[in-house]
Amino acid sequence: MARIDRVEIRMVDLPPQVVRTDAIQSFVSQETPLVTITDSDGATGHGYGYTIGTGGPAVVSLLRDTLVPRLLGREADEIEAIWRDLLFATHATAVGAITSIALAAIDTALWDLRCRRAGLPLWRMAGGAKPAIPLYSTEGGWLHIERAALVEDALAVKAQGFAGSKVKVGKPSLEEDRDRLTAVREAVGPEFRLMVDANQAFAYHEALLRARMLAEVGITWFEEPMPADDLTGHARLAAQSAVPIAVGESLYSPGQFADYLRAGACSIIQVDAARVGGITPWLKVAHMAEAMNIAVCPHFLMELHVSLVCAVPNSWMLEYIPQLDAITTSRLDIRGGIAHPPEAPGLGIDWDRDAIARLTVAGSHTEHRQ
Repeated sequence: MARIDRVEIRMVDLPPQVVRTDAIQSFVSQETPLVTITDSDGATGHGYGYTIGTGGPAVVSLLRDTLVPRLLGREADEIEAIWRDLLFATHATAVGAITSIALAAIDTALWDLRCRRAGLPLWRMAGGAKPAIPLYSTEGGWLHIERAALVEDALAVKAQGFAGSKVKVGKPSLEEDRDRLTAVREAVGPEFRLMVDANQAFAYHEALLRARMLAEVGITWFEEPMPADDLTGHARLAAQSAVPIAVGESLYSPGQFADYLRAGACSIIQVDAARVGGITPWLKVAHMAEAMNIAVCPHFLMELHVSLVCAVPNSWMLEYIPQLDAITTSRLDIRGGIAHPPEAPGLGIDWDRDAIARLTVAGSHTEHRQ
């Protein structure tokens, strides 16, 4: 056992490698809060979260002023107790994105520290269910991309062995979405999986119309068709749609996932470790879904999620969107369209400390000691 002796906080701002647009927004940056925890034996663990352009300074402030002071002196291995205590310390601001992202940065650092001390990779420490996971790509399917380029990208990732591609929907007319999706389907054939993501853009009536069209095209899932707080609408849609409904990137607690699962409002869970509060609640959600025979296909964070999907038995596919290339020297291990989790102890992410120092947002870097 070793107590938490020092905690370092900083944030880097990472411009996306490609232009990313969907039905409601454009991704202007990836604000990435970073937390490094050092215990009394000198062992360290690194954790992180992210936003897509707003809220990062609020996350850093919550870490600096409220959460990190409560970490100092705690036993680093007591991850569950720490997570619960920090959640209740922020009870007035939970459940929500800012609190969950801050909790996630701490929780992933603690898991990294635990795994490093044990000499085990995260995927084994957290369950060790499978040694690899199929990939699908979102990076070539953004809403602004023209039809010919969508087809070209889908054919390229298919040739690399990927299991499928995801295309953003939410064009002004249903026929525009149909035209884009039909072109891709005709190019890649019936076996290659195509998913779509509406990013919460539709009202119920429009989501129902689009779902009928998506079934005709042979779509694998319809992601975030409506606002995430419309649980009843998702349950109604799921009952009528021949295309499975996928949700999760905009849910921020295990309880919110439980509500969706109990209501039969989804068929695929896309729990995001940063948005649900870390690895600790991510595993709770994944196992809850397993108990209800529901697949897990997490949102974003492929560098972390590759280990988590290999830790649990009910994972299906991993989303390919690079996030951390600018501040890491490691890359996702992809062989024939299949991702393999790192075997190095911890998260298996090799951080580029020089790049992080260079890209640190002014005023975000603080150190806290016991």
